[in-house]
Amino acid sequence: MQKKINAYCEAHTTLPLPELYELERETHLRTLSPQMISGKVQGHLLALLTLLAKPKLALEIGTFTGYASLCIAKGLPEGGMLHTIEVNPELAFISTKYFEKTHFSNKITLHQGDAKQIIPNLGLYFDLVFMDAAKFDYPAYFDLLIDRLNPGGLLIADNVLWDGKVAAKATDADTQTIDAFNKMVHQDSRVENVILPVRDGVLVARKL
Repeated sequence: MQKKINAYCEAHTTLPLPELYELERETHLRTLSPQMISGKVQGHLLALLTLLAKPKLALEIGTFTGYASLCIAKGLPEGGMLHTIEVNPELAFISTKYFEKTHFSNKITLHQGDAKQIIPNLGLYFDLVFMDAAKFDYPAYFDLLIDRLNPGGLLIADNVLWDGKVAAKATDADTQTIDAFNKMVHQDSRVENVILPVRDGVLVARKL
């Protein structure tokens, strides 16, 4: 039934950019973990949240092949900019190809390296942050970014249900880290938050 629900949702969701279908196919052909791509439903959710938030500066941690980057870039207002960080330099040839193909390269700055080192050196304050990188670093990213997120800004984190293991109270290290992160955000008085059961779970927190 869940597969049918997912298929129905995809069939009734707008594709933010026509080039994303081609990007998804290339990701499956050229990468070892194509399931890491955001996909149609989550991608358009990111585009809509960006359109609503109207961020002047957005940050993405975990570019992968650039699917989510393009969805966020499409939603940026005039003059808006996305800084995206990817630790694996071998993926840059795919993401930059599609940044240029969709004519969003002027809205996207790609940084390569460790986000925990890059973010402090940017010296920027953001209106929207999307986290989709190493899950064990989520708490560190939150601590690093909460004071760099402007009031009213959105912090969005992917994979917060971890294939349902957080609800099943699995005891592996990854599940416990994500569960601790979810609790950490929920208990932080500086934000209000909701977890949406979209794909593998999307947490949306708003800075108060």
